[in-house]
Amino acid sequence: MASIRRDVLHIRGYAIQKPSAYPSLRNSLIHKITTQVDEDDELFIGYGLMPNPMPFTMQDNYALEESELEFPSVILENEYLEAVFLPTLGGRVWSLYDKVEKRDLVTRNPVFKPGNFAVRNAWVAGGIEWNIGRRGHDARTSSPLFAAQLSLPDGTPVLRLYEFCRDRAATYQMDFFLPEGERFLFARMRIVNPNEYTVPMYHFSNTAVTECEDMRIVTPAHTTFANTYVNDSQHALTKLPLPFSEGFDATRPTNFWSCKDHFFNIPVENRKFEAAIYADGYGLIQCSTDRLRGRKLFVWGQCAGGRHWQRRLTSPEAPDYLEIQAGLGRTQMECLPMPPKTAWEWLEAYGAIHTEPGRIFGDWDTAVNTVEAELEKALPRQRLDQMLAETRETLAKQPGKLLSRGSGWGALDRELRKHTGAPQLPDYLDFVSCDEENADFLKLLRTGSFGEKDPGEAPSGYMIQDEWFELIRKAAHGADAGNYYTLYHLALNYYCRNDFERAESLLEKSLALRKSRWTLHALANVYRMTGRMRKGAAIFRELSLEYADDLSLLKEAFKNFSEAGAYDDAKEVYRQLPEESKVPLVRFFYAEALAHTGDLAGAEAILLANGGIVIPDIREGENSTSAVYVYIQQEKARREGRILKGEEIGIPFSMDLRMTVPIPENRQKTEKSKFI
Repeated sequence: MASIRRDVLHIRGYAIQKPSAYPSLRNSLIHKITTQVDEDDELFIGYGLMPNPMPFTMQDNYALEESELEFPSVILENEYLEAVFLPTLGGRVWSLYDKVEKRDLVTRNPVFKPGNFAVRNAWVAGGIEWNIGRRGHDARTSSPLFAAQLSLPDGTPVLRLYEFCRDRAATYQMDFFLPEGERFLFARMRIVNPNEYTVPMYHFSNTAVTECEDMRIVTPAHTTFANTYVNDSQHALTKLPLPFSEGFDATRPTNFWSCKDHFFNIPVENRKFEAAIYADGYGLIQCSTDRLRGRKLFVWGQCAGGRHWQRRLTSPEAPDYLEIQAGLGRTQMECLPMPPKTAWEWLEAYGAIHTEPGRIFGDWDTAVNTVEAELEKALPRQRLDQMLAETRETLAKQPGKLLSRGSGWGALDRELRKHTGAPQLPDYLDFVSCDEENADFLKLLRTGSFGEKDPGEAPSGYMIQDEWFELIRKAAHGADAGNYYTLYHLALNYYCRNDFERAESLLEKSLALRKSRWTLHALANVYRMTGRMRKGAAIFRELSLEYADDLSLLKEAFKNFSEAGAYDDAKEVYRQLPEESKVPLVRFFYAEALAHTGDLAGAEAILLANGGIVIPDIREGENSTSAVYVYIQQEKARREGRILKGEEIGIPFSMDLRMTVPIPENRQKTEKSKFI
């Protein structure tokens, strides 16, 4: 009954369009994390976090019109479960279906609606996602991975998904199998640091499940690290007891008013699992061998902003969802130091669990012990450990038959390691060949020079890895001393090391040799990072007027106009744009500029037109829409001689994306209210 087959997933949605050609020099993730934890918790908070998405470019353009989309899929199936994988979407498990109970175990999104959540922007909700290398939704979550087929010694088919991790110059592979007679989907994970130095490493799987009133999250912990979304640039992590954290039962997802993370502090000796169990005692359980220590709950909360995000990412009629996650670290605010020439392996399992509801929804210890006992009967802890050990040589280190390819960066790294004499990548992973994204760097490696490049031609890609930094620096001080393009790449490397003085000097030298929009773009970002906001905005104004059809550039330019308070620039550029460039995000920043230059009515008309502006690519955690609406209402009141406090303003649902808000007085904690 165990089988593997290829198919095509047909789904309505909004296509992710061509990525940006520019380096991603803006910090798109939280950069300030405060903590209240114990001195012996030994968390690596902040370790390995990266200042921007480099070396990746952004996937920041989505179609504005819905269409029928197709995604190649690979399906693993046995008599109990069917798992649908999408190799071109980061290897996401789109659905995991219980054939016996005829129920979805994970959220199957009925539409494809990208949102600005990932390292590179584009991300979709639902299923099971894999995040490797750095904090955040994976840089390749909306890009192809390599897919290969192989088998266990007994003939059970295996789907392997793998890639080269550009963030850490490491490899990762995920071997999935669903043997005959098994009620669990197994995911055998392996990350290899082949380098002669320690690298920060991160991994979290992310599973979406339906959220409803009568459910409970069960995991073997009595303390939790609760994360509050303070604003769009700050998180606060506090250690609290379980299950009653913050004045209510934190294991009941609908008890939360605002968006929330809970990182459950599972003791080292306990089995690692997390279950989402419903009123009838049925649910999904995820478990693993001990290396995968962390477990997390994420909820959108019951406030308007959370409800808005739920609808933003799926269809109006779809159920709400939450996420249960599992990671190497105990929190997502950290990476772990991975030693040189090391492989980290673990085995995960996903399947249904049946429990007695009366033992789940009362006493916490009873709930934990009940789930653990049922799991031990269905899948003993020792058996999972044994499976991991037995498949190390028979599966993990065996080559597979290639089904589809990922990026060319792994092949390029093989070439680099031959050149430098560094330890090679695992030979059982076939990275095929370099591609057009790597062309400039392959030329540099083989000739010691980037060669002349037309400034009108986009860079093929970017690299900030130390080994490439040295090669670029060598070229810039040798054969390419007068090459604008080499100086540009060297400047980017200094920028990503926070050496803005050297970056600026090199960019100016590059511009003196040949003017290019790529160099101007980088220089504008240097000005932004060094507090010279208006100078950066002036460059973006120039670029926007010359390249008015470049949506990635325009969106970044208007963000800079907003940050710099360059509202006149925003209005001037907007009025000269072709209509097709006036996409929702650009239109929003134009409305903000109108509001801040006195045209409150014009701004409000744009924001509220057709039921409210819909900005598909606004960043998770941003409060800009509600902030502009509040500003308009307060300015109106000021003109009338009134003082209007922000908390007195009712923000329309269409404008409310706030992830943390005060609980209204009518929802404050009482004997009949669960909110606090």
